Amino acid sequence: MNSPHNSIPGAAAAPSSLDALSSLSTLSSLSQADFAARLGDIFEHSPWIPERAWQRRPFASVDALHAAMVAAVDAASRDEQLGLIQAHPELAGKEAAAGTLTSASTGEQRGAGLDQCSAEELARLRRLNAAYRERFGFPFVIAVKGLSRYQIMDAVEARLNNDAATEFRACLSEIGKIARFRLDALFS
Repeated sequence: MNSPHNSIPGAAAAPSSLDALSSLSTLSSLSQADFAARLGDIFEHSPWIPERAWQRRPFASVDALHAAMVAAVDAASRDEQLGLIQAHPELAGKEAAAGTLTSASTGEQRGAGLDQCSAEELARLRRLNAAYRERFGFPFVIAVKGLSRYQIMDAVEARLNNDAATEFRACLSEIGKIARFRLDALFS
């Protein structure tokens, strides 16, 4: 999250709530293109979300900003929502192995210990990822913050029992949680 696209003008290293409000005010005053560029990584590879949320500015709180962005996802077409889900990398998948994850995804996966999987754990996770993608046609998405790699693997296994509509909604819900964690990190 240290890319220039994610730094908010006027944001201090550890802003108080007043500083966060000042940053939100600055953010709200940006053009639509600059706003989308600054927040484009909050939802994985999907700058169209902040672009649409921009219309709901000014934002009085991070809660209001998050709500506007989630509303943009909710109002999107099913194809756009599917594209958003598909923009997420598989956990400990080929992007992680190749080092091509976004900095936010890298930190999130590292924080969950996915970079410390044994060969057996990695094989299990990759089997689960493959089974999930085969069953639903999109990658498994979960907000990994606060979860261990074991909890994540157990969650994939459990969610394999759901129907496609339930999983589609679950992925969008988890993406909303990921976005909130990223916004909180940006403003803290």
